[in-house]
Amino acid sequence: MNVIRGTIEFLTTGSNWTGEHGILARGWAHIWISFVAVMISASAAIPAAVWLAHKRLAPTLSVAMVNLGRAIPSFAIIALVFPLSIRYGFGLGFWPTCVALVALGIPPMFTNAYAGVVETQQNIVEAASGIGMTGTQVLRKVELPAAVPLMMTGVRVSGVQIVATATLGALVGYECLGTYIVAGLARGPTGRPEVLAGALLVAALALTVDLFLDRLERTLTPWRRRLR
Repeated sequence: MNVIRGTIEFLTTGSNWTGEHGILARGWAHIWISFVAVMISASAAIPAAVWLAHKRLAPTLSVAMVNLGRAIPSFAIIALVFPLSIRYGFGLGFWPTCVALVALGIPPMFTNAYAGVVETQQNIVEAASGIGMTGTQVLRKVELPAAVPLMMTGVRVSGVQIVATATLGALVGYECLGTYIVAGLARGPTGRPEVLAGALLVAALALTVDLFLDRLERTLTPWRRRLR
């Protein structure tokens, strides 16, 4: 009960929300690194997956991407990139963490985008080709619209994972919501309210991102609402 009371007090104290090291500033930093990581992941994964799926190339690559994403710990990537970032002048925190988040975000996006295009019903693709559509037109007007729901599911999964994992940035000097967790753990029992507060803030942000991306999916697929 003392931890819960301390957490409520921490979250309701106005001074904890403002200033250079307040919740709002660290929350924005958390959102920014997550946004950058999601955009880089999507730019790297989705076009490549869509092209390979359209050409029906490398069918086992999507499975390999999933296994790769599960096999490499994000903290190990941060630890590997961190000294290189310092050596080549990229600074602390942001880029080592961002590289790890991108590596985490690419596999679900790639796999879902590939599966979404490949699983487009073959008779529909053949009918589109039969009425004179070029390969590019088939991809743009048939395969991509059919793939959007599954593609957005991959983006949602990656987005939530990236927001949750961005807390590791606090371990290498990047001030974000994870800083409350790391600082609270360093103080031992007296820091437990701060740890819980940080965890709740990250969970709330991840849930908000998931709801936002769900809404974006509905906006991008208006025909699904009409079908319902």
